[in-house]
Amino acid sequence: MNMDKPVRRVAIFALLLFFGLMAQVNYVQGSQAEDLRTDSNNARQYADPLKSPRGQISAGGEVLVVSERFKEDAEKYSRVYKDGPVFAPITGAFTTSGTASQVERAYNSLLAGKDRRITQQRWFDTFIGKKAEGANVELTIDPDAQRTAYAQLKAKTQQGRRGGAVVMDIKTGAIKVAASWPSYDPNEVAPQTGDKGAKRLEQLEKGDGVIRPLVDNALSQTFPPGSSFKAVTSAVAMERLNLSISSSVLTGQLILPESGRPLPNSHDSGSCAGTAPLKGAFAESCNTSFAKMALDMGIQQLHDGSAKFGFGERIKVEPDMFSAQSAVPVSVTDSKGKTVETGKDGTARSGIGQENVRATPLQMAMVGAAVAHDGKIMNPYVVQKVRAKDQSELYNASPKEFGEAMSGDHADQLAEMMRAVITEGTAKNLQGMRIAGKTGTAEQDPASGIPNSRWFVGFSPIENPRYAFAVVTEGSGDGATNAGPIAGAIMAKVLKK
Repeated sequence: MNMDKPVRRVAIFALLLFFGLMAQVNYVQGSQAEDLRTDSNNARQYADPLKSPRGQISAGGEVLVVSERFKEDAEKYSRVYKDGPVFAPITGAFTTSGTASQVERAYNSLLAGKDRRITQQRWFDTFIGKKAEGANVELTIDPDAQRTAYAQLKAKTQQGRRGGAVVMDIKTGAIKVAASWPSYDPNEVAPQTGDKGAKRLEQLEKGDGVIRPLVDNALSQTFPPGSSFKAVTSAVAMERLNLSISSSVLTGQLILPESGRPLPNSHDSGSCAGTAPLKGAFAESCNTSFAKMALDMGIQQLHDGSAKFGFGERIKVEPDMFSAQSAVPVSVTDSKGKTVETGKDGTARSGIGQENVRATPLQMAMVGAAVAHDGKIMNPYVVQKVRAKDQSELYNASPKEFGEAMSGDHADQLAEMMRAVITEGTAKNLQGMRIAGKTGTAEQDPASGIPNSRWFVGFSPIENPRYAFAVVTEGSGDGATNAGPIAGAIMAKVLKK
């Protein structure tokens, strides 16, 4: 007996739906599985943190993070961090609440053995129910230099305030140091700590005053860069105002156009007595010179020129690991939600790295890198290699250019100006340390008890540089004495390699 035509149509339609469903399931489980599993919004990728061993994280041949079996329960694993507070800005933490940060998050699927590069190689283990082992991650960090940076920041930063330091290879972008004070110990919030760790994590998230230990001060916090920003102002002015190292610039008194108030220099002698070559104004950090340049260019040109260095964007360091956004604002939103344009007085102050200008140490290290590398900036990164347990290479960093901030000629002139800061300018105390750079002392709000942001930004060695750096500490005094020596101590360690 023949099937009725309507029934046949329904049967065919049902079969088509069935095959369509099968195709969709296979597509999701096959093509999209990895993307869904590693999506930052998928909390399940961190579920059951005690049940599986994660791969090691190492740097310079030294193991910094490892998973160990519980003594009480061999089926569970703890996460152990060597010198946790020292390396936390890079390693991040794998926590009792099932979250992860920094490299622990960026390379979670590889560390957990869930990445397709591992599961496809070990498909038989998966088939028989054996868990794939996590891969090992090798960092670009110099452990000895990182420890030195942490100790120096701790010693030089005013109590209850913050400090950060970054060193990067100018030719590759590899980050050698990313240190922060204060920091936190990932061991205190690791999976094995249970409820105690959860309470500690909650305390760290709340912080105390300006101290937010979970927000590192190397990559994830911004500060007013003060006079260290004059390197950026100079670079933009060389391009937009056709200035050179020998151009005569105003160094005497400048009356701000809106308020009618004078913008002071730290001194009114030497190069800051009236007019001087740009090199002298830079070496002695004459505020009026760079405020006048900013006024001549306007805030929009200063903003656009700074963008070539990375200002205005979050810098991608690794997958799902970004820096905070540095900024040279054309306008800001006030407490009432109203947009306020940066006026002429604000433009002048922006030229000397104050007003609303903000920068991370990473961003200012990128400025130093542009000066030392013919105007080019390489994209910063902290992971060099990832290896499976059988030592097969799953990932090897390939240096990439971030952008060209200025011409090679302008970079050479700025490098000479940074050398002059050491030989004849504001940082003569740093002679013999094999570093060149620009000091910065940004007054935040002394009347309210908020101390200065003290900077030193530059490169090392002085001739044929290989590394760029930025150091900031908060406290009284200036950058030459409270940031420069830290940079010198860090670079002494880095240059030993």
